Amino acid sequence: MQTATSAESQVPAVLAGPILRKTLPGRLCFWLAVRAPASVRLELFPPDAPVQTHELEPYSEELACLRAGEQLCYLMIDLRLETELPKETLVGYRLSLKLSDDPAGAWQDHETWAEDLCYPGWKTPFLRVPDKVSSVMHGSCRKPHSRCSDGLVAADRLVAGLLTSPDASERIANTLPELLVLSGDQVYVDDVAGPMLQAIMFLTGALGLPDETFDGPEEGLPHSGAQLRETGGCLYHRDQLLPKIDQKSTVFDVLFGGTNKPVFTSAHARNHLITLGEMLCMYLLVWSPAAWRILPGFTVPESLDDKDRHMYVREQKTLREFVDGLSGVRRLLAHLPTAMIFDDHDVTDDWNLSLAWEDAAYAHPLSRRVIGNALIAYGINQGWGNRPARIREDLEHLFETALSQPGTDAHEAAIDKILGYEKWDFVWPTDPPLIALDTRTRRWRSERNAHYPSGLLDWEAATDLQTHLKGQDAVLLVSAAPIFGVKLIEVVQKFFTLIGKPLMVDAEYWMAHPGTASAILNIFQHRDTPKHFVILSGDVHYSFVYDVELRNGHSARHRTAPAGPKIWQICSSGIKNKWPDRLIAALDRGNRLAFSPRSPLNWLTKRRGMRIIPRKPHGTPGGRRILNASGIGVVELDNEGAPTQILQITAEGKSHTFERREAEARMD
Repeated sequence: MQTATSAESQVPAVLAGPILRKTLPGRLCFWLAVRAPASVRLELFPPDAPVQTHELEPYSEELACLRAGEQLCYLMIDLRLETELPKETLVGYRLSLKLSDDPAGAWQDHETWAEDLCYPGWKTPFLRVPDKVSSVMHGSCRKPHSRCSDGLVAADRLVAGLLTSPDASERIANTLPELLVLSGDQVYVDDVAGPMLQAIMFLTGALGLPDETFDGPEEGLPHSGAQLRETGGCLYHRDQLLPKIDQKSTVFDVLFGGTNKPVFTSAHARNHLITLGEMLCMYLLVWSPAAWRILPGFTVPESLDDKDRHMYVREQKTLREFVDGLSGVRRLLAHLPTAMIFDDHDVTDDWNLSLAWEDAAYAHPLSRRVIGNALIAYGINQGWGNRPARIREDLEHLFETALSQPGTDAHEAAIDKILGYEKWDFVWPTDPPLIALDTRTRRWRSERNAHYPSGLLDWEAATDLQTHLKGQDAVLLVSAAPIFGVKLIEVVQKFFTLIGKPLMVDAEYWMAHPGTASAILNIFQHRDTPKHFVILSGDVHYSFVYDVELRNGHSARHRTAPAGPKIWQICSSGIKNKWPDRLIAALDRGNRLAFSPRSPLNWLTKRRGMRIIPRKPHGTPGGRRILNASGIGVVELDNEGAPTQILQITAEGKSHTFERREAEARMD
C-alpha cells in the first residue's frame, strides 16, 4: 500500500462503543467492539438508592462474545436486573472491562479507554428508563465523505445543551430524548471514499482478521482480501471485480432495460467493500475515533490518474472533518437507547429492488458473497442490539462460522441461511411501542414483470404488522422509505418503471406495487387500527412532513364516515447526505405546482380516499415544503402519542419547525 508501515499506537481496549441499545425497567443492553474477550463489570448509580454492581463473564447467558480476529471481539451485554431501575430518572453507569490479553488483569473503565465519554458536569455516562416516550431523535443516510456536516454531531451538541446543570434532573428528564432511531444507511458499504478504503484495508491487517478468498474476478485480479491489500485495495477500480452482465445479452436488456449498469448499481461501486473483514472495519471507523488513532498517515497513491487524484484529495479533507466529530458521536450513542434498521446502502444499492435484480445478484457467486457478508456485518453491528435474545439464538452460530472460516464452504452455508432469515424487524415495548419494519428482505415481488419494483412489504409481513398493531392506541412506526412520499418524485419513478428503467431512479416507494399499497392502506383503515401513527422514515436525502387523514372504509370526503386514524409521515434525511440544492428546489417547486389542491393531476394519480396536509419548514422561503440539509429529526409527543412539535436540527445547529398548512391540503 502507498502508506507508512507502522501504526501510531497499539490497538486500544475498546474499538467502538459502548452503544446503549435498550433501557427497560428490568433489562439493559449494550454493544461493544473490543480488542480481546473480556469480563465486564457494570455499576449502576440510581439516585437515592444502593449502587447495583453486576460482574459478567464472556460467553455467558448475559454476555455474548464473538471473536472476529486476533484483536477484534464483539460483546453484547443483555442484562436482566433483579431490582428494576426507577423510571424518568438519570441513572449513572460505569462500564469496566478486564481484557483476557491484559497480563495485569486490571479493570479498565471509560477513564482509561474513552476519557471523553461523559458530558460536561458528569463523572460517568448515564441512561434513563422512560415511562412514556415524549421525545424521539431520528435520521438516516450517514455517508462519511459527503461534503455536508454530520447530523449525529449536531444531535450530540443538542443533548449537551440540555445538560447545562446536573442538578436540574427533573427538567432534563422531561426534555432529553428517550430514543434515537436510525432508519437506514447507517453505513455505505457500496460507496466508500478512497482514503476510507485505505484505512479499512490497513485495519483488517492491524486487527488480524482472517483472510477471505473469493471467486469471480477475471484472471490476474485479486482473489482474496490479502491480495487486495497488497495491490492497494484496487482503489477506485473495484468495479473490475464486481459482476456485470454483457450488454449484448438479452438478459441484460431484461434486467436493466439497456442502461449501462452492473449488478451492483451504486455510482461509487468502484470502491464497493467485498470481504466480511472490510465491512466489520467500516463500522469501527464510522462509530468511534478509537480505530482511527492506530492508523498511519496515508498519502495519495501514485497510481491514480488526475481525476481520481483530485477526488482522493477532496475526500481526504472531508474525512478529516468527519473523524473530528466522532468523539461526540460515540458519546451520544453511549447515552441514548438506539434502534437501527437497514436500508439498501447498508448492504448494496438497490438491494432486492426487483425479482430480476435478485435473480442476477444471487446467481453470481461473488455478488452473493458480498451481499451475504454485508448482511452478516449488519447483524453483528446493528441487528443484534434490536433483538438480542432472538438474534443470539438464531444467528450466533452462523456469525461464529463466518468470522472464523471466511471464504470456506461453511461460510457459504452460513450466508445461505442468513439470506433466508426473516426476523430482522422488531418491536420494542415502549409507550407508545416502537415497530420497525423490514422493507428489504420481506418484499412482495411483482407478478406482472420481473424488472418492475417489488413491493416493500409482502402479505405475510403486512399480516404480522396488523398483529403488532392490535390493541394499541398509538405507535411509532419505522419505515426506511416514506410510506407517503413526494408525489412528483413518485410519478417520475413510475414513469421510468413503465419504460423499463427503474434502476435509473431507484424506483422504490410504497405505492409502486399494488398489493403492498392496498395492504398498508387497509391496515390504516382497519376498524381496530391505532388512533395515532407516527411514521419515522428516511432514505430520500431530504426532510419533509405530511399529516394524513383517512376515513375507515370510506372516502375521506364522506361526511358521515367514521373518523380514521391520524397519521404523521415524518421524514428526516440525511444525517450526512443531501441533494444538490438547485435540483431539490426545482423538484419542490414542481411538486407544488403539479399537485396543488386544485390541480387535475390529483385525480389522475388518485390512490385511495385520504387527505394530505403538507407542512412547511419554518425559516425557509415561502413556497418550500422540502428541507434540503443534513441533520437530525426531533419529534416531541404528548401523553396520547401525538406529535406536539416536529423539528429538524441541521448539522450547523439551525432548528426548523414544520408548520401545518391546512389551506394547502389536497385529496389523494
